[in-house]
Amino acid sequence: MDRKNMKTFSHGGVYPPEMKHLSKDVALEKIAMPKTLILPVLQHIGSPAKSIVSVGDLVKKGQVLAEASGYVSVPVHAPTSGEVSAIVQRAIVSGKVCDHIVIEADGQEEWLDGILEKREWQSLDGEEIKEIIKNCGVVGLGGAAFPTHVKLSPPEDKPIDVLILNGVECEPYMTCDYRVMIDRTKAVAIGLRIMMKALGVEKAIIGVEANKPDAFEKMRDAVWSDSGITAEMLKVKYPQGAEKQLIEALLGREVSPGKLPFDVGVVVQNVGTALAVYEAVCEGKPLIERAVTVTGEGVEKPANLVVPIGTSVADLLLRQGVDRKTKKLVMGGPMMGIALPSADIPVVKGTSGILAFNKTVLHRPGPCIRCGKCIEVCPLHGMAAEMVAAIEAGQVEKYEHLHVLDCVECGTCTFACPSHRSLVHYIKRAKAEYMAWKSEQSKKK
Repeated sequence: MDRKNMKTFSHGGVYPPEMKHLSKDVALEKIAMPKTLILPVLQHIGSPAKSIVSVGDLVKKGQVLAEASGYVSVPVHAPTSGEVSAIVQRAIVSGKVCDHIVIEADGQEEWLDGILEKREWQSLDGEEIKEIIKNCGVVGLGGAAFPTHVKLSPPEDKPIDVLILNGVECEPYMTCDYRVMIDRTKAVAIGLRIMMKALGVEKAIIGVEANKPDAFEKMRDAVWSDSGITAEMLKVKYPQGAEKQLIEALLGREVSPGKLPFDVGVVVQNVGTALAVYEAVCEGKPLIERAVTVTGEGVEKPANLVVPIGTSVADLLLRQGVDRKTKKLVMGGPMMGIALPSADIPVVKGTSGILAFNKTVLHRPGPCIRCGKCIEVCPLHGMAAEMVAAIEAGQVEKYEHLHVLDCVECGTCTFACPSHRSLVHYIKRAKAEYMAWKSEQSKKK
């Protein structure tokens, strides 16, 4: 295939070292059930789920521990059978505090009766599919963890004509989506068709970057007989996997600031989400485990693991071997992930990777030299330098005009900044400041 003519997004982007060789050839492996699981009731965008169990309760695998508390919310299920040993308040990686349900596994792996119901998805209508997906607690597994049933229910005045299946996985080091496409190809393809039916669309495109040619070929071969589905190999460029960039690359449609993919007739879903949809609809299995890449120079045996939700990062690092000199842990990829204060953090539905680094390069940030590099590389035409100047000056009223809320926090500006300024961290802070300011303004009216 002529890579010169491959599609990509038109503006900005960077080329960080890929580092996928550490784990890409390691097939998905299911780990043994840990003795203790810790399950936050907030593992998605939206309202936290509401705990419906008490300390001392005996639960079975697949049982609902916390039920959805609104439309943009999903339940949390028990990944194994055992006893609820504690319910404690603690912070999740974002810093928000919520209930964490602690389960001591009994080693029996006893499923709740009737939960693993086999279904023929072709006999279900769209609303039935979405209800199953909701009840199984499925969220987007690409990182944002948006409830999937909501994403499959766009406003009635926003007709959708294309579903994009995101197999780009542009974050360096990360390979779990790659292995899902390689190791669970058929299930992913069925999950795609199920979501097409839920949305009522006849057309879908599978997008895969050119650094995964074998995954591209497997996905293309899995859908060759379906005239409504095509596969497209894309140029390698970060952040190709961001929704707006992927839509532009594949369809040439631009999602304007403040708008969402459904405004241009598109829904984007991750390949891991497609697998979860398949398991929920066809096998009756709630989202109680997911593929996680454990890698980095500080990991002795980099791998792609199928991990029960609630497994501690410490357990994964102990299993794979972690260098005693490890200096930094990150949940997610190195560009958009969150540095962890400790390994005493559980894997949640949105956890795609755990990275351990035994070297960190510390740069003393310098002043802005007005080079414009951050503006040049921003895929959304963002004015990062102007944003940070307003943030440092405390000019909250300017944030909206500068489209601070449209920043997807991809980190390209920070990566490219020759003064080593953590620009994206400023912008994350600005978002919180702006929302608080808007709330105060509303109260004054």
